[in-house]
Amino acid sequence: MRYLHTCYRVGDLEKSIAFYKQLGFEERGRMPIRDEAINVFLGLPGDEPRLELTYNFGVTSYDLGTGYNHIALAVEDLDGLLARLKEVGIEPERPPYRVREGGSRICFVRDPDGYRIELIESA
Repeated sequence: MRYLHTCYRVGDLEKSIAFYKQLGFEERGRMPIRDEAINVFLGLPGDEPRLELTYNFGVTSYDLGTGYNHIALAVEDLDGLLARLKEVGIEPERPPYRVREGGSRICFVRDPDGYRIELIESA
C-alpha cells in the first residue's frame, strides 16, 4: 500500500492553481469528468502529483466542515516563502512559532477556498 493523493473541491480552479503554484506546486495534468467537472493534478518538484483539485462546474463554494484540519509541507526557508507569499497577498494565520522548545518553526496559510496548509521549516 502507498499514499497516492489528497483531493480538494474548489470554487475557482484557476485561482486555486495560482495559489498552489506560489507554494511550489506544478500542474501535472487535467482530466475532464464528462460535462460535470474537471480534475487538475499538482505535484512538487521531484515528487508524484499528490494534490488533486476538483472543480465541479457551476459550484463556487463548499462547506469545509469541522473534521478537516490541514495538509503539511516541509519548506527550507519559511521566512523567504512567507515574504514571497505576502507579495501576492497571502498572509499567514499568525506569525511563525514553535509548538515545543527546540521544535521546527511552523505557520499556517489558507488557500482561496479556506483549506489550511501547514508550512514546517525543515532543518
